[in-house]
Amino acid sequence: MLPVIYSDEFLDHKTGIYHPEKPERLTAIVNALKAAAFAEKIAWRSPTPASNNPLLMPMLVKAHTPTYIKKVWEIASTGGGYLDGDTPVSPRSYDVALLAVSAWLDGVNTVLATANPAFVLARPPGHHAESDAGMGFCLFSNAAIAAFYALEQPGVNRVAILDWDVHHGNGTQAIVETQPQIAYCSLHQYPCYPGTGKASERGFHNNVLNLPIPPGSNITVYQPLFEKKVIPFLSHFQADLLIVSAGYDANAADPLASINLQPKDYGLLIDYCLELTQKILFGLEGGYDFSTLSQSVIATIERCLF
Repeated sequence: MLPVIYSDEFLDHKTGIYHPEKPERLTAIVNALKAAAFAEKIAWRSPTPASNNPLLMPMLVKAHTPTYIKKVWEIASTGGGYLDGDTPVSPRSYDVALLAVSAWLDGVNTVLATANPAFVLARPPGHHAESDAGMGFCLFSNAAIAAFYALEQPGVNRVAILDWDVHHGNGTQAIVETQPQIAYCSLHQYPCYPGTGKASERGFHNNVLNLPIPPGSNITVYQPLFEKKVIPFLSHFQADLLIVSAGYDANAADPLASINLQPKDYGLLIDYCLELTQKILFGLEGGYDFSTLSQSVIATIERCLF
């Protein structure tokens, strides 16, 4: 069985009919998973309500300033607005974003308890959110917060974050690059939004690996990068938990980038990850073509199961 942490409340973060990061992304994935051949092997779990999670706010303030957290709450509580031109906040967005963080924390607990993978199917995404600013559809830095939380659990001394979203996770990197116990590795299209993630960046403790990938690349570019760069970097770090910022917008059909992966290719990336550890927490980031997004999540979970 593979746990998938999900709630219909994640659909209540409203972004507008024309915004690419819309609730229908999750609906498409849920429908595809329930129709999959391995549907009976999915253990659907609801996230801990934010109000019932006393560790949520202490973890949130490890990644974000109180001023920024208050700003998101104020925008939501006064009817909604925008953090930037791409990042809307609806009346329920603050509560939903907190629930998403709670889901990622639950995911950490699940993986550490079972020593097997779990998938957090939540929104809004998080890897562009910086300590004092939301951007790029992201409100709170889910992966970074999950990493901080994991480090407070027994037996966890190091956490690695692998970000294969097609866009560089500027927020995640900025928040964790000063932390010697957290490693961050990103494969991302360059040039592309947000314009960050240079290969020359190494973090404050040689704990960052950025792998910019040119537009038009396919799996034949990713495979040698995983074999010669990603796996050695992560293996050397010897993390007790691997968190994957699982964006699926590197698919050829995705409208927001120009990388040419196919859904089945993510199964190959999973194989590389499983060579390192079974303790993997996958959390949804981007992916805006509903069909390839759903197929890619299926490929991810199927590889973990079989």
